[in-house]
Amino acid sequence: MADTSATPLPSPPETVRPSDTAVRKRLWLPPALFVLTLMTTSAVGALEYGLAGGMLYSASLVLILLCHEMGHYLTARHYRVPASLPYFLPVPLPPFGTFGAVIKMGGRIPDRKALFDIAIMGPAMGLVLALPLVVLGIAGSTVTSLDSMPAGETRLGRSILFDFLIEWIHGPLNEGSGLQLHPAATAGWAGLFVTALNLLPMGQLDGGHILYALFPRRSHLLYRSVAIAFAVFAVLVHPPWLLLLLVVYLMTRLRHPPTMDEHLPIGPRRFALGLLAILFLILSFPPIPISMLAPMP
Repeated sequence: MADTSATPLPSPPETVRPSDTAVRKRLWLPPALFVLTLMTTSAVGALEYGLAGGMLYSASLVLILLCHEMGHYLTARHYRVPASLPYFLPVPLPPFGTFGAVIKMGGRIPDRKALFDIAIMGPAMGLVLALPLVVLGIAGSTVTSLDSMPAGETRLGRSILFDFLIEWIHGPLNEGSGLQLHPAATAGWAGLFVTALNLLPMGQLDGGHILYALFPRRSHLLYRSVAIAFAVFAVLVHPPWLLLLLVVYLMTRLRHPPTMDEHLPIGPRRFALGLLAILFLILSFPPIPISMLAPMP
């Protein structure tokens, strides 16, 4: 996820130099968080798949996240927008061992073309790795009876895309059957999930940037409409989604800062890519992302 909400502080006098401590902090924090995330994802993966499987899961997931954030970072640098290296968010808890990663961008984006490109290149680069991992992981997964799975085991939510890939590779599953996922499939699912969340068209999420680039004058109305629709969906389908909505609202108030040149059109190619991003969100979004296997009666 790329956060463009930062407002640069006034430049200090030339005679004032940043402290060595501040410089060292900027240098060591991204790699330190990266290593910690490798550790937490490996530990969480090892609980499910053993040591080797946990390392495979960790490497797959972290690489997906790295590709996503570097897509933002390199595109921002291309447009000369100041951007930090990715800050990974390690979490030593299941189901994933991480909350993903973010980069911080300072200053204003030059125009809507730049905003669109920076926003969409993160999901695009992440999917370059996530989709093949999902396909290979599902192919390496085992069809099993739900009766053989212990009660309380975590079940990853279904999406249109994930269900299609399972049926394409394994055929229709019989009633009472499930898939014992390969570590790469779990990492790929998490990558698709992160991409779908980031494509939600609200605030400082990637989808919010894309929506603003497409419809700058109507963005505020569209943000509110999406938030209301998402709130209704959450109440009816999965109330924990309301927490995500609250976080997005508190972070951005469902507003987007303007670019430096609002009048430069983005062109039909970018507009079509933006609509494809919204379609991908619909296909890959799991209405109930995590559930627990209920005990058999």
